[in-house]
Amino acid sequence: MKEFDRLTTLMERFNLKVQMVPLAQAHLVVTKSDQGAPQQVLLNTGGVGFAINDTQILLCASIDWGGDANPLFSALPPIIDIRFEDGDDFVALINLIHHELELQRCGSDSVVNRLCEILVVKILRAKIEQGDAEPGLLAGLCDPRLSRAIVVMHDQPSKDWDNQQLAHIAGLSLSRFAELFSQQVGVSPSAYLRRWRMVLARQDIRGGARISAVARRYGYQTSEGFSRAFNKQFGTNPMQQRFQSQV
Repeated sequence: MKEFDRLTTLMERFNLKVQMVPLAQAHLVVTKSDQGAPQQVLLNTGGVGFAINDTQILLCASIDWGGDANPLFSALPPIIDIRFEDGDDFVALINLIHHELELQRCGSDSVVNRLCEILVVKILRAKIEQGDAEPGLLAGLCDPRLSRAIVVMHDQPSKDWDNQQLAHIAGLSLSRFAELFSQQVGVSPSAYLRRWRMVLARQDIRGGARISAVARRYGYQTSEGFSRAFNKQFGTNPMQQRFQSQV
């Protein structure tokens, strides 16, 4: 894996599922030109719906990528709008998706899902490259210095990171790092790390892991201390999360 890869850990931790659906249920829409060529992709994360004529639509899909539990997806703007240019590799990818949908050959659903996953990754890459003015995880990942610190927290959440270590990784002074991180991400580095650990812990518990093992995994010496932190973060205790996942 590339060092300081901003997306791989998030892709691996939060299973991305894409399915072709009618417009009313869609989170992702690709529009076409009058000549039928791919023209634009719209990603809706805010539930506001699309004001699009059916004749403009090339494909529609729903996206499940962990919902509010996924810190990146929940940090995206309500609508991402990317318009294509001639020769854009977005166009080649969408043409391939459309071709698979039309032919409906063996394994077509799986192929379309994988290709749409690639499309979502490309959308996220484009958005990170464009930058983001609103404080949050996306803004932090857009900053080439802060993103290095965020990636190591994502990749090694059990490590007892302190600001000095993270500032060194970011290539910033301690004071500048702490100031810039809070400005861009909206919380302190330690608060972000706590939140990330709790997100992962909730995933692990819902997956059946023992609460005591999860507590140790994310740096808590006792299950009681972990449960208090978990309740403060989510307003519920770990055991209730276990029961809810079994319903």
